Amino acid sequence: MSFPNLSALAVRERAVTLFLILAVLAAGTFAFIKLGRAEDPRFTVKIMTVTAVWPGATAKEMDENVGDILEKRLQELQYYDRVETTAQPGVLQAKVILKDSTPPAAVPDQFYQVRKKLADEARNLPRGVYGPFFDDEFGDVYFSLYAIQSKGLPNRDLVKQAETLRQQLLQVPGVQKVRILGERPQAIFVEVPQAKLTTLGVNAQDIMAALAGRNDVTPSGSVDTAGPRIQIRLDTGLTSLEDVRNVTLSVRGQLLRIGDFAEVRRGYEDPATYEINHAGQPAVVLGVVMAPRYNGLTLGKALEKEEAAIHAQLPLGLSVTKISDQAKVIHHSVDEFMMKFLVALGVVMLVSLVALGFRVGLVVAAAVPLTLAIVFVIMLLTGRDFDRITLGALIISLGLLVDDAIIAIEMMVVKLEEGYDRVKAATYAWTTTAAPMLSGTLVTILGFIPVGFAQSSAGEYAGNIFWVVGFALITSWVVAVTFTPYLGVVMLPDIKPKPGHHAMYDSKAYTAFRKLVRLTVDHRILTIAITVGLFLLSGAGMIVVKKQFFPNSDRTELTVEVKMPVGSAFEATKAVTARIEADAMKQPEATDVSAYLGQGAPRFFFSLNPELPNPAYAQVVIQTKDVEARAKLKERLRKWVKEGRYPQARVRVTQFVFGPPVPYPVLFRVIGPDEAGIMKVAEKVRSVLAENPNVMDPHLDWGEKTPIMRYVIDDARLAQLNLTRQAVDLQLRGLVSGAPATQMREGTRTVDVVLKTPADERRSPSDLVGMTVTNTLGQAIPLSVVVHQVPDTESQQIKRYDRDLYVSVQGDVREGLQPPDVTAELLPKLEAIKAALPAGYRIETGGSVEESAKANVALVAVVPVMILLTLVVLMIQVRAFSTMWMVFATAPLGLVGAVPAMLLFNQPFGFNAILALVGLSGILMRNTLILVQQISDNKKEGATDYDAVVEATVRRARPVILTAAAAMLAFIPLTHSVFWGSLAFVLIGGVGVGTILTLVFLPALYSFWFNVRKPQSETSHA
Repeated sequence: MSFPNLSALAVRERAVTLFLILAVLAAGTFAFIKLGRAEDPRFTVKIMTVTAVWPGATAKEMDENVGDILEKRLQELQYYDRVETTAQPGVLQAKVILKDSTPPAAVPDQFYQVRKKLADEARNLPRGVYGPFFDDEFGDVYFSLYAIQSKGLPNRDLVKQAETLRQQLLQVPGVQKVRILGERPQAIFVEVPQAKLTTLGVNAQDIMAALAGRNDVTPSGSVDTAGPRIQIRLDTGLTSLEDVRNVTLSVRGQLLRIGDFAEVRRGYEDPATYEINHAGQPAVVLGVVMAPRYNGLTLGKALEKEEAAIHAQLPLGLSVTKISDQAKVIHHSVDEFMMKFLVALGVVMLVSLVALGFRVGLVVAAAVPLTLAIVFVIMLLTGRDFDRITLGALIISLGLLVDDAIIAIEMMVVKLEEGYDRVKAATYAWTTTAAPMLSGTLVTILGFIPVGFAQSSAGEYAGNIFWVVGFALITSWVVAVTFTPYLGVVMLPDIKPKPGHHAMYDSKAYTAFRKLVRLTVDHRILTIAITVGLFLLSGAGMIVVKKQFFPNSDRTELTVEVKMPVGSAFEATKAVTARIEADAMKQPEATDVSAYLGQGAPRFFFSLNPELPNPAYAQVVIQTKDVEARAKLKERLRKWVKEGRYPQARVRVTQFVFGPPVPYPVLFRVIGPDEAGIMKVAEKVRSVLAENPNVMDPHLDWGEKTPIMRYVIDDARLAQLNLTRQAVDLQLRGLVSGAPATQMREGTRTVDVVLKTPADERRSPSDLVGMTVTNTLGQAIPLSVVVHQVPDTESQQIKRYDRDLYVSVQGDVREGLQPPDVTAELLPKLEAIKAALPAGYRIETGGSVEESAKANVALVAVVPVMILLTLVVLMIQVRAFSTMWMVFATAPLGLVGAVPAMLLFNQPFGFNAILALVGLSGILMRNTLILVQQISDNKKEGATDYDAVVEATVRRARPVILTAAAAMLAFIPLTHSVFWGSLAFVLIGGVGVGTILTLVFLPALYSFWFNVRKPQSETSHA
């Protein structure tokens, strides 16, 4: 290279080089200690939730009069992807989902824009709509969850204890947020029997007005004196149940206390909307969120210390139990990967020592810790932590980073055998192989560009593979041309010159290998034909390889989803969930059971997508002893579900999956303009899924209509009886569901004061007919006089996907099968349904296939950039179009080894396998590039074209074989990883076959490509 000879500089300034080596090792050790530890990389959840409430509105009214207005405004967002809206009676919930390509840094501003735009739009919503309300922290992942419990202690008192503990936990270094979950809104109920209302001539409006008037906070003025200003305060607030009972109202000239005719009691919102149970008992949960870039293990130790202090001061009977511990998961995950990392490191160093001899091998092996030390420093400076992705990338790098050191030290040994002195031998590699080594390193790194720059959630999750591998390989080149020559000068034994040129390549092993290379070159057409045939056969083999998006997680939790019929009461959901909890706690595999009723579990694992509030939904999280116990319990629970143990609900038993959240592995969206129409089509789709034995529990996610009682008002009778629709509505709602009259302030909480009738007077619609409403004259009018009942049904849920009405047809797959394969079986059978769809209707494929396609499209979008940059590097190095294209043509040949490896070891082809295959292309091109450069160097030394090809292959044999052996052995620990397994097998197969291709196929390809002919007579092989 024309650049200053770094090898010569390192050897000449030995004291400086030694200082740098020691400094690098010290800095690397410091960085290793300081680097954060996490289970998974930081991941931006590009979802925000929006909620609006309109008491009394139907699902259709929420959809048309609220949802439509908000959805239109959301489409103005710069990175808008879609909005998924669910309308229920009185409530609208929307998930605003940004494009996968949204830069993480732009997400907060997009969330702000959602707030701003919808707040502006709120004035256009119908009168009586509350909201919209926003949650832009939907993506927070809880580091730890603590259940606070005490038998018999009310929820409000648990919350008070939680407030104290929250403040303590916030003082722990590394804690960013602490949230209280499971708090039930308190209420003070004023229950008035219908008979007393009728007898006394009291109406609900009067009671509500009296309560509100007694509780107003109004300014009463102040008096200025010669000294301080004296504020005047009127005692108007309600502060206790007795205050509520003592509120008076005038009825027909008489003063009545509310306590004289109503029961005033303390309680909670009725019906309940969200409850949390732990071990079958009610609980309040504290959720701890870790600060960004903090060391999870450090935080775990700090929390354990704080927990000890908390337990020491807990009141008798109160318990605080950790039900989710990310520190434990991180510890297990990092320890497991560190063990695999150390095994891989040991394997690489052992291969070097055994294959090259102790002292030569020691020089090569020393390059590994030096390279890693620098990489750790770079990771610390660039904000990368130890997690599943970076540790996996480091293991991948281990198998590749010794190649440059092997080339450099082998070149030095050869030159020493030729009679060079140590310094000259150590610096010779710079002038001959530094440039091709750098080009080969860059080509290998460029092979991972797609994952580094893929604009997708999967790309964001796995993107550090590119950066860490890139850091490691570039650093390995720097180490190979600086520290390795210095270590060679210092550590290599005395190597005496050997007679003859390149004497080390004339051993029996090299002679036999030279004959094999000559044979492949002499029969180049046959060699190429066999290779092409194997490539085509491997391509065909991809048809039978199982397909996958991301693998199942190795976490030990099981989740049990309880889905009652849409519109079910909270208490019905609670009853079924209680049975499941009780059954789960009896199982020997279960170590902890928590239940979340009315919405999903909080996000304590990044791919857990919490279900939005829904009284017909609950989720039970079961912690098991280990993966084997999880599998046993999952099979048992699924068997119970199949046998109909919980017939009232749709019960789904699942485990976590790596990668972006996917609601159901197999899912089809039926989209159209009419509810009845899409339901009809969806039933046909469901029938197709039901016919496939590989699909479990195919169903529609909504569509059931529930009974309602419609009250038709006689306006003429209303006028005759001095009543209005508004008065009837207010009194009916207040007596049946309860109407908030005012709020009582208790410390930091406000408590609704709610007017309603006793529960035993509103058990069924028939009870309501006997109720009375009071007119403006104070007369009690039977409700049956002004209304008549009409039984009816209506949708309790309406869903839209990017403003289109839709219903999902979804299901799980049988254990051991992959969702893409099952979806591929279904698609041909859906073609007939798709062909017969009316105008405006369509069927879209969702689930794992859709998410996988998004990830793959994002990868493919970057491939042209990868190709262009690769060609640039190749052209700069080889300076010839023909050579450049020949090197590039070897890129896809990794498929020849990858497909047999996947088939042999039953590995699926998913996102990680795609990354391995793309990265493999760079590894193969690197081998080809360095071989081509060696051929060129041989030609410059005077060898014939034929001998140049043969001898270059012979010379590259040991470095290629050693690097391949080191890489394949280094990847073996990853084969036992649930996440990295398929990637490891693809790389092992690809590198193994790639080695054969480099040493057997490439000489034949080069000879064919450049028409190299065997000389008529040969007298020398050297």
